[in-house]
Amino acid sequence: MDESLNVLDEPLEPCSLKPLTGFYRDGGCNTGKDNPAVHAVCIYATKEFLEYSKKMGNDLSTPMPEYNFAGVKPGQSWCLGGHSFVKAHNDGHAPHIFIHATHKKMLELIDLETLKSYAIDL
Repeated sequence: MDESLNVLDEPLEPCSLKPLTGFYRDGGCNTGKDNPAVHAVCIYATKEFLEYSKKMGNDLSTPMPEYNFAGVKPGQSWCLGGHSFVKAHNDGHAPHIFIHATHKKMLELIDLETLKSYAIDL
């Protein structure tokens, strides 16, 4: 696993414990060499984004009990794959993010100023 720092070079904050998120299912957007999709950006899920994501083939909202996955609901946080975020950005559908919970590995995929433009605090 890569060092747990966010894009601001500070300690990575948790993204979500309910639903439990992260590639390692540790609640944080930690990433490493074994995570090729770079699940490193902590998003704020909206109905619109979940519909867009499903349409693009990344269904985050449908429950999959066999994997103990209840599905992401609007208003919840989730560690999204970095490549999916970049595609959503390029398509004009990127969700808001929690920048303090977004792993610094995202800076290899997209610049800090663009990430900051999506940042919110709730």
